[in-house]
Amino acid sequence: MFYLCDVNQPVYLDFNATTPVHETVLEQMLPYYREHFGNASSHTHAYGWTAAAAVDRAREQVAGLINCEPSEIIFTSGATEAVNLAIKGIAAMYQNKGRHIISCVTEHKAVLDTLTALEDVGFEITLLPVNREGLIDPEDLSKALRPETILVAVMMANNETGVIQPIETLARITHDHGSIFFSDTTQAVGKIRVDVRELGIDVCTLSAHKMYGPKGVGALFVRRKKPRVSLLPLMHGGGHENGRRSGTLNVPGIVGLGTAAQLCESQLWEMGSRISRIRTRIEQLLTEDHFGIINGSTRSRLYNTSNICFPGIQAQHLVKQIPRYAFSLGSACTSAIPEPSHVLTGMGLSDQEAAASIRLSFGMQHGEDIIDRVVLDFKQAVTKLRGV
Repeated sequence: MFYLCDVNQPVYLDFNATTPVHETVLEQMLPYYREHFGNASSHTHAYGWTAAAAVDRAREQVAGLINCEPSEIIFTSGATEAVNLAIKGIAAMYQNKGRHIISCVTEHKAVLDTLTALEDVGFEITLLPVNREGLIDPEDLSKALRPETILVAVMMANNETGVIQPIETLARITHDHGSIFFSDTTQAVGKIRVDVRELGIDVCTLSAHKMYGPKGVGALFVRRKKPRVSLLPLMHGGGHENGRRSGTLNVPGIVGLGTAAQLCESQLWEMGSRISRIRTRIEQLLTEDHFGIINGSTRSRLYNTSNICFPGIQAQHLVKQIPRYAFSLGSACTSAIPEPSHVLTGMGLSDQEAAASIRLSFGMQHGEDIIDRVVLDFKQAVTKLRGV
């Protein structure tokens, strides 16, 4: 499923925003729109049984990708709903123990805005800083924990920079304190190995459209033992997903999520190796002689993500200079907001440096034939904007 580089076609470099649905995923989904259209909660006839069996199979596929039990997977409408269900559900369930939650300044807005909503109703939120590489110092977490801390929420891989946090270490510190560890793993799952048992994650999120599945479907992992995590549901009416998330299941979407999970699991290493070579070569050429500067860690980072600062320009003007290219100035979820990236300023970049930065994110479709074209067009555009 590779697209050759055609100079007359637009070039998509925004795979962290969303991915195209893989043909295998679409093929598996289609029958559940017309032939097997039953409601998975209809337990009295074959149409419902067929739909329920498809959901069970998808639950096993998703569980296999992150190494958990199928019963620990809750299907949702996407990662944002899963984040809200996790954080608000845990806060409500454990508020008698404490009302203090720890997170990080570079979290996705889905997490930060959810925490702000909890702050408005009396919870206390501590946001940990990061260094210039975008990494948390585990000592800062140790110092921030209190007897009333019920939850630590730290994303695994940042959507803007690709920086991967030391999740296993942070989870261990959290557990030593007796608190729950939640991670937004939406950008990590399907790209790198995410083993919730090995990492010590108690609760995490994922979304199908970040890994070649359909939009509008995601999942939440909630650990059932050692420790058993409980949460209060946000939605009521029907008792679906064992009462944790009511609402008629999106069977075609869930089938697509399961197929995408299985597809990514089978291609994890090959895809990572190939895309890493493409990303690394493009970065080398765009940053030689200090033409551009990589934002964030180059040691602990997703293989497909480049966040590059081109000093002396406004990145929003770069978008207009090369309209054939689809890339991002930050998170797709906040790209309509005309302000510097909170992720980059949280890492210590100035507003000017953040405004001069772009995110390139590569995917399954890319081949090495894209390298020369991307580098030439971006260098020419940046040079023109600099007036050199």
